[in-house]
Amino acid sequence: MTTESPINSTSQPQTTSGTRVRNFLIAIVAIALSVALILGLKTQTTSASLADLDKASTPLEMATSNGKPSIVEFYANWCTVCQKMAPDVAQLKQQYGDRVNFVMLNVDNNKWLPEMLKYRVDGIPHFVFLGADGETIAQSIGDQPRTVMASNLEALVTGSSLPYAPTSGEVSQFRAPVAPVNNQDDPRSHGSQVINSGSL
Repeated sequence: MTTESPINSTSQPQTTSGTRVRNFLIAIVAIALSVALILGLKTQTTSASLADLDKASTPLEMATSNGKPSIVEFYANWCTVCQKMAPDVAQLKQQYGDRVNFVMLNVDNNKWLPEMLKYRVDGIPHFVFLGADGETIAQSIGDQPRTVMASNLEALVTGSSLPYAPTSGEVSQFRAPVAPVNNQDDPRSHGSQVINSGSL
């Protein structure tokens, strides 16, 4: 019995340390896989950017005349809600892009001032749903769940009334300028450049 005791006592610590090493390696692998999964999901969800959506956007003039219904999004690159919704909008574009025009209008571009005033854009993202004839059907503003947007787009395609319009979610505040910021090219501003010769 005494000869077996030392053998058993030395093998017991080796088994415990071997188990600890194995558990440590399993924990390290699990952490590495978790980090890889999180980073993979993060890059997958942020793969769509507002710039990408803008580049792939249907021009407004074409969207109002090509016989397809449209969704027009007023956005800005600095808009955190717009950035948050970009991946969802990209997925919806993949799903409905052959049947619906996706139009992106940047509110920082004064070119869209008439449209901003027409649709009373005071918060972004601001969505305008247009029928196949280019006429306004409904509007919604702010953060919209993808399921709500998909239901509205499905109704838009089938010509049904939109179930979730008008809806309102979290917005980034925006106020459209009443007049273009850079009015140097405006012919009406030439009077401000004339010097009154009587005061010289």
